[in-house]
Amino acid sequence: RRALDSARSNNLPGDTVTRAIKRGTVELEGVNYEEICYEGYGPGGVAILVDTLTDSKNRTVGEIRQIFTRHNGNMGESGCVGWMFNKRGILTVPKPKATEDRLMELGLDAGIEEIIDQGDNWEVQTAPDKIDIVKKALSAADVEVTEAKFEKLPQTTVRLEGRPAESMLKLYEALEEHDDVQAVWANFDISDDVMERLE
Repeated sequence: RRALDSARSNNLPGDTVTRAIKRGTVELEGVNYEEICYEGYGPGGVAILVDTLTDSKNRTVGEIRQIFTRHNGNMGESGCVGWMFNKRGILTVPKPKATEDRLMELGLDAGIEEIIDQGDNWEVQTAPDKIDIVKKALSAADVEVTEAKFEKLPQTTVRLEGRPAESMLKLYEALEEHDDVQAVWANFDISDDVMERLE
């Protein structure tokens, strides 16, 4: 449901959505897709998780390993960094739609665990299995939720500057651009000033 909502809000063509559904539910003839999460380290010891969907595990692992190596990182064994991340449900609520107190009042019983000020929006965090319950509770009170998704949030972060920061961003971008990669999660912390300078 969340994937379809996201596709509609991004104006994805209907045939693209249908093809993606068939791929995800293994309805495309002769194609068998597998979800695999690769783990590794980037410059400065940054922990990285790479969620993939592939029809060729051997091809994907070789290509992901090559990307890590090319950008001063290295792949690790399964479980080497996964413990550093917590899976969370994240909902985005525009500030004009509700105050922080109102969100707490509506969502505390439903499963809201934390509300973070993100400028124009509130970021509402829940346990992964509570995201739909919280969204339904907010919608029932006419509170607009512009996005609902899962994220893997790091427990700690690694501060990067200079060359390690530059290398880490290049590694992150290269992983994101790979066709089989669905999401990349990392625990680096780079200041806005450094980000702007590198961009």
